[in-house]
Amino acid sequence: MALVEITRFPDVYEAGLAAAFLADQGIQVEVTERFQTTVDPLMQRALGLRLMVPSDQVETARDLLARAAGGEFATEDEDDLVAPSPTTRNLGRGLALTLAVMGAFWGNSLPQRLRTIHWIGVALIAGIIALSLIVALSI
Repeated sequence: MALVEITRFPDVYEAGLAAAFLADQGIQVEVTERFQTTVDPLMQRALGLRLMVPSDQVETARDLLARAAGGEFATEDEDDLVAPSPTTRNLGRGLALTLAVMGAFWGNSLPQRLRTIHWIGVALIAGIIALSLIVALSI
């Protein structure tokens, strides 16, 4: 069968989503210019990405895309994340603040050996924070 262009997308992600949707609906689909546009992203705007389907599935594919654009296949967007408790949120903020003050965001750089002076500084700052927490809680 000859392939026919049903639509053109200016973005590789939109084209990929539309192609996956059509494939899920049983339509054989090809995305052209994918290689050229991923090698040089500026070519996405110049060439666009074409969705190609066999000539006997053109009307069905266009109808499905039009219905999807109209929101017929949309589902309720549920937030499956549970909101953290105030205690958890405060502990997280305290930990982040403590690490920021101590300069302990070491994970974003190459591993390096901490010298004695670094450990002394970490211990002093941790002691100051612990002492200020004790004073704050006793008031």
